[in-house]
Amino acid sequence: MNSTPKRAESRATLHAILQGDQCIFPASVFDPISARIAKDVGYEMAMFAGSIASFTVLGAPDLVVLTLTELAEQARRICRASDIPVLVDADHGFGNALNVRRTVEELENAGVAGLTIEDTELPIAFDKPPKGLISIEETLGKFQAALDARQDPGLCIFGRSTAFSTLPTEAAVERIQQYAKAPVDGLFLVGIQTWQQLEAMRKQTSLPIILGGTPAVMKDPQRLSDLSVKIALEGHATFTASVTAVYETMRKMRAESAPLAMPTRSVPDNVIADVTRESHYNAWIQRYLKPH
Repeated sequence: MNSTPKRAESRATLHAILQGDQCIFPASVFDPISARIAKDVGYEMAMFAGSIASFTVLGAPDLVVLTLTELAEQARRICRASDIPVLVDADHGFGNALNVRRTVEELENAGVAGLTIEDTELPIAFDKPPKGLISIEETLGKFQAALDARQDPGLCIFGRSTAFSTLPTEAAVERIQQYAKAPVDGLFLVGIQTWQQLEAMRKQTSLPIILGGTPAVMKDPQRLSDLSVKIALEGHATFTASVTAVYETMRKMRAESAPLAMPTRSVPDNVIADVTRESHYNAWIQRYLKPH
């Protein structure tokens, strides 16, 4: 699944989404199985978030204790298992602009369709409040480093900002307006809560916009599309649901000290066989491990 043609196809699909006239709500994925399910149920693309990577790989909170190598390897597993376009949250690029270059190299090689580099000061600095922002100049340097590092022009690189989470709207717009001058493929904006904020931002750029979180009052695909929002995240309920299901199943089985019947759910009876592509492996067994 990770061959060059597959990578090119998934990256072309992401470009088509950015150039299209619809707003896409991506699946939140965290491993090969969730990526395959996303494709099977009809999602156009998937998001692999930094927080979810930390939860999945380390069982740790989103405090940037995850390493680039760990993120890239999980991304590689996801991209290998499915040809759905995967957008990866690469946080701050794991250091300065030189580290950003390395981040792009690793994630591009992993097969992702796109990645984001953000302006948040990470990890948490000593005796400073969290979620601070680095300077505009340093941010633009990181964006340029990311652009210079990519080898495949099909790889999408997005400038990500948390300015709307920490600054007044006018100051956030002014800052991100500077980012829009960089030749990135789009702007990934975290913290927008109102239509007024989005409209103010839209007036300052023609770049495609990705919302890193979409409030319920703003889940209007047509209006979002009219304001150049091409991708709108809906949170990461899939990971929470997975953890909850495992927790509840284990708790009940332990309490009852007996095998627990699978709960009735609106999924196919052969869901495990489907998502593990059992039929493919059975066919390969017949082809390679049986006499002809």
